[in-house]
Parts: sequence; C-alpha cells; structure tokens
Amino acid sequence: MRGMSWSQVYTPVADNLLLSALVAAVPVVVLLGLLAGFHMRAHMAALAGLAAAILIAMFIYGMPAKLATMSALYGAAFGLFPIGWIVLCAIFVYDITVHTGQFEIVKQTIAGLADDRRIQVLLIAFSFGAFIEGAAGFGTPVAISAAMLIGLGFKPLPAAGLALIGNTAPVAFGSLGIPIITLSQVTGLDLHQLSAMAGRQLPFFSVIVPFWLVWAMAGWRSMLEVWPACAVTGLVFGSIQFFVSNFHGPWVVDIAGGAAAIIALVLLLKVWQPKTVWRFKDEEPAPPPMAVTRGQAIVAWSPWVILSLVVFVWALPPVKKTLDRAMVPVNVPSLHLAVERVPPVAKAREPEPAVFKFNWLSATGTALLVSGILSGLILRVPPTQLARLFTRSVWRVRWSLLTIAAMLALGYTTRYAGIDATMGLALASTGMLFPFFSPLLGWLGVALTGSDTSSNVLFGNLQKITAERLGISPILTAAANSSGGVMGKMIDAQSIVVAAVATNQHNKEGEILRYVFFHSIALATLVGVLVWLQAGPLRWMIPH
Repeated sequence: MRGMSWSQVYTPVADNLLLSALVAAVPVVVLLGLLAGFHMRAHMAALAGLAAAILIAMFIYGMPAKLATMSALYGAAFGLFPIGWIVLCAIFVYDITVHTGQFEIVKQTIAGLADDRRIQVLLIAFSFGAFIEGAAGFGTPVAISAAMLIGLGFKPLPAAGLALIGNTAPVAFGSLGIPIITLSQVTGLDLHQLSAMAGRQLPFFSVIVPFWLVWAMAGWRSMLEVWPACAVTGLVFGSIQFFVSNFHGPWVVDIAGGAAAIIALVLLLKVWQPKTVWRFKDEEPAPPPMAVTRGQAIVAWSPWVILSLVVFVWALPPVKKTLDRAMVPVNVPSLHLAVERVPPVAKAREPEPAVFKFNWLSATGTALLVSGILSGLILRVPPTQLARLFTRSVWRVRWSLLTIAAMLALGYTTRYAGIDATMGLALASTGMLFPFFSPLLGWLGVALTGSDTSSNVLFGNLQKITAERLGISPILTAAANSSGGVMGKMIDAQSIVVAAVATNQHNKEGEILRYVFFHSIALATLVGVLVWLQAGPLRWMIPH
C-alpha cells in the first residue's frame, strides 16, 4: 500500500507463477464445482465463490479489505444495471406477447416455414440471435432467443443450451462492434486491422456453428439430413461477416450477417424442405398449423419488429451519444484509481478506473422497456395491465437478479485484485505455443467476466506485449483474444443465469452449464489451432 493506492501483485504465492495460478483458480473452481458437481442453487454457489475470491484477494494478494469490498459492490451494481435490467425488460416483452396470445401466432408463422426443430434453431438461436447480438449484446440475444425457443415448444434445457451455443460466432462484433473497438482503444492497435483479423478467424466458426448446433441437439445423422440449411445459414453469415469486417469495419457486421442469414434460409425453405420432420423424443406431434392471415402475422410479429428497430436505433452512435447526456457517472468511493495494474499486464503502472455509469436512458434494457410499452399499446393492453405484467416479470426474475449480482461481484473482485491476471500470465508463459493459448486466454477472460469487451480490456495489452516479445504479430494475438473469447460466452456465469431466467429454470444453472461445457472447450480449442496455424503456415492471412 502506497498512500491511497495499492499495486496488484501477480505472483503472491512464493513468487511462483504456477502456484499462484492454482490459488487464483480457487474461486472459479468453487463456483463451477458447486454449480455443476453439487447442484447447489446458483445464488448460493455464486455467493460461495465470491467469499472465496474476497478471502484470497485479502489474505493471499494483500488487497486492503475496503478495496475488496468496494470491488464486490461495484460488480454487484453492474450486475443489476445494466445486465439485470436487460434480462428483466427482455422477459417483460416476452410476457406481453404471451399474455396477449400473439406468441401463438408467431409460433404458427414459424411452423408454417418449417415445423422441424432443426430449422427453427437455425432461424432463432443462430440467425435472429446474431442480429440481436449485433444491435444490443450484453446477454440480450440469449434472453430473447431462449424465450422464443421455449415459446415454440422447445424443452427448457435444450432451449437454454442451444441459445448459448448459437450466441458465439457473432459476439466479437456485438453491440455495434464494441468489443473490437474497445480492444483497439486498449492496445493502441489499428481498429481496421483488428476488425479484419477477427474477420479472418470467426467466419470459419460461423460456418461450423450451425452444423454444431443441430448436431448438439439432434445428433450426427439428423444433422446430415438438413445440411443444406446449415450450409446456407453458415456460409451466408460467414461471408457477410468476412466482407463487412474487412472492407467496412466492426460496426454492422452481425446486423448485416444475421439479417442476410434469415433471408437466405427463408428463401431456401421455399424450394427445399427436410425429408423428415425432427422433433424431440416423446414430443407430441405438432397439430397442423392454423391459417394465419398476413394481417395477423404482422400484428403478432410487431413486438419483435419494434424491439429490433428500437434496439438498433438506440445503439446508433449519434442517438446513444444524445441519450448518454442523461447518464450519471459515479466514481466508486475508495476504489476509483486506487488499484494499479503493473507490468507485464500493463505497459506501465496504470491506475484502474472504477466509474459506475448509470446510463438509465441509453441502456439497452431501457430500449427493451420502451419496446414493451409500445408493443403493449399497439396490442391494446391497458396501462394498468402493463404495470401488472411488469411487476410479475420483476417477481419472476428476483432470485436470478441476485445471482447475476453475485456473479458479477465475484468477477470484479478477481479483476481488481489481479487474480484473473495471474491466470492470464500463466497462459501467456507458454512460449512459442502462445499462439495456441492466446485465444484460450480470451476464453478465460470471458468465462470470468461475462463479456468479450471486458476480456479485451483485461488481457488485450497482455496479448500485445507477449506477442511482441515472441516476435509474433500483435494484431493476430489481440484479435485472437476476442475470437477465442466468444467461445467462453456460453459458459460464463452471467450468460448461464440469463438463459436460466429466460427458460424458467431457476436452480437448474448447473444442468445448463454441463450441457454447454464440452462445446465451449472444444470450439475454443479449435480457435487455438486456427490461430496457431495463422502464426505459422497461414501467416499470410494476417493483415498488413
């Protein structure tokens, strides 16, 4: 402790990186172990992990108790706003459509396109989810996609798991490119080169993920039966992702790709349909879709159209800048600029800002709330009934909001204590194997923080510094942090809780984690292999 500041220490256990990394992993092991192994309620597992993080921060890393406490409170506040606010308002929109009976018509229109669950998951979990990711991010696509799949008749566990797996390849360009833009700001590397590099990594997985989604749900043979739909969806999205990221920038990659994938799949279904209709085992055969007029379909889809338009407009830089004038920034007492990141994680001693931005008007959750109110008025729901629906939505997600707050409190404690940096340095110490581990470092960052943007802030400079020391392109490894990070999105605690809320599976978070864990590890490993090849025989793919 020096004056009012405290400097992070990354090897607190016997000045040994490996031993320190093993201790640093304890909070995550506690959290995931209690969730997946002991089936503990999510909020209790999160609180136990948080307690472990605070104790290690204070007694192993030497972090003052006040800083550890304020870090946890800062994380909890961020968990409630904006993350919890997004979840609550997304559920509110969904509840309105169910209450008014319009979701039944939405189901019929989708069934009219294809009653096959495999096609529905490509439309909703991958394509529509990518579109929403591009406009909003921060858990919104998982909440909406999972809720829509449940409404279509999917079983809760696969609805949650498939929404999480589908929300991978688009994440690096989510929320109008915020993760890549932030990565450029943190590292000082060229924005367009980073965008292009990520756009030369992720399209491979954009092609793979539709096949992977259907295989995870229905098995290999059933996936082969719908390979044309998987191929069209993945190739169209991946191609748009490549061209926009390389020749325009990171801003509208997912919006353009998601919209194009939806249109391409709908056009394909006009000339091709699966030979058999796949549904879940023991699922009742679907009744013949009822006749839906164009007018009925327009009214039923209006909440989701309104949501897409409002969220898109809300996120446009000029609009967001105007709405941000109502933001109330609050420097977190005792924590703001009191923690210093030091080399090798930072270039030099850097005080860590801790500013809670209460952007109540520009927040994506507020856009969702406005969408819900507009939708309710269009569907002629009385204002008093809308208020009751909102209150019911709050009651429905109360425990999940506590869980999200505890999860983010854990993540912020490990971040400000330097605990996650210790694990990052352990991966960065792998020498010439670093290109393989580079995306796994991003994966770890997202798994810990719940955000590709946060992972880029946390490890972006470390990726750059390590690459320059090893004579590897920093553009490659910095972009790999974001590209690998997307595969951690399906297992981060925040996303798991959002998926559980959307599918009404409170206290089933451990089951959801087990459902997606293998897929996360496997896909992250494949990203590692690709980046390792791009550092060697495929280095011509690195933009110069």
